[in-house]
Amino acid sequence: MPVEAVHLSSQICDTSTPTEIVSLLQPREVYMADLNILQGDDARNTNFDIIHQVSQYATTMLDAGVRRVEDLDELLPLSDTLILGTETTSLETIRTIALANPGKVNISIDRKDGRILSNDESMPNDPCDIIKILNEIGINDIIFLDLDRVGTSSGVDTQLLSEMVSLSEHSILLGGGVKGIEDIDVLKDVGVEGALVATALHNGSIPLTMIQ
Repeated sequence: MPVEAVHLSSQICDTSTPTEIVSLLQPREVYMADLNILQGDDARNTNFDIIHQVSQYATTMLDAGVRRVEDLDELLPLSDTLILGTETTSLETIRTIALANPGKVNISIDRKDGRILSNDESMPNDPCDIIKILNEIGINDIIFLDLDRVGTSSGVDTQLLSEMVSLSEHSILLGGGVKGIEDIDVLKDVGVEGALVATALHNGSIPLTMIQ
C-alpha cells in the first residue's frame, strides 16, 4: 500500500524530508523506526544516513529491528537510545544488551490484533506479564506500541495503561491512538510518562510548542 507524503496532510510542515521536518519543528526528542529493516528489506535499503542526520537536531530514540547482539556495532552510534522491540528481539537478547549498555536501551512492547508481536516462544502475550519480567532488567523506558491504534486518533486504553504503570519499575510511554491534548491529560492522570505523537501533531490537535 503506498504511503502518503507527510506534507500532503500536515498543517505544520510543507516537506516530507525527515531532516527538514525536524529542523523546522525543533522537537526535544524524536522516535524513529527504520521500516525498511523492520519489514525485512536487506541492509542496502537502510536509512542509517538519514537517522544519523536527524540525531544532530534532536535527542533520538531508534528502533532499527535489532535481532542479535552483533547488530549493535552499527546501530548504537546512530542515536541516543536504542529501542529493542518485542517484534524482533528475544528476552534473552534484551537481557544481554541491556546489561552491556546501561542507559542506552528502551524496550518496545509491540502489540497488533490483540497479540504481542514476537518470535520468542518465552515472550508472554500479556503486556503486564512482560513488564514484570522487564522489572528485573536495567533499561530506561518501556514503550507500549499499540499498532492497531497508530495513526487512528482513536483514544487510549486507560485501564490497561493504568495497570501497566502500577506494575512497572520503569517509566511507561505510549505509542498509538493519542488524538489530542485531552488524551495527554488522561495519560498524565494514570501515570504514563510520555507519548509518541505524529497524527495529532500534524493535524493541529496537539500544539507544536508542546513537543518543543
